[in-house]
Amino acid sequence: MLKKIIKKLSNKVVIRKGEPESEEFIELEPEENRKSAKIMFKYYTLTEFSDIKPIMDDLREGYTIALVNIRPLKDKDLGELKRAVNKIKKTCQAIDGNLVGISEDYIVGVPNFVEVNKGEKPTEEE
Repeated sequence: MLKKIIKKLSNKVVIRKGEPESEEFIELEPEENRKSAKIMFKYYTLTEFSDIKPIMDDLREGYTIALVNIRPLKDKDLGELKRAVNKIKKTCQAIDGNLVGISEDYIVGVPNFVEVNKGEKPTEEE
């Protein structure tokens, strides 16, 4: 069972046995072709409900901060806008991220490792 998990984690796994009395140990070699994770900041415009698909796909990848202009859909159909924002919000909740409105025309979806400071001043305790 452990060998199956290890094979899924890495393409190069070396299993070595020690002395007869010692335990078996596993050495994982790093993947050479693994690309490093990059954070992407992407701008989107919602003109219709179907425009949310690439936004949700990118958020699910976990490395995208999405700035979304909601004004065109807001001017066109307020009901569709509410539906689209709720769908994006559920995607953000599913990845433990956050969705924040930054103005009447823009929302920002962020992954779970991004902390959003809404500009609120902390209250001082006396």
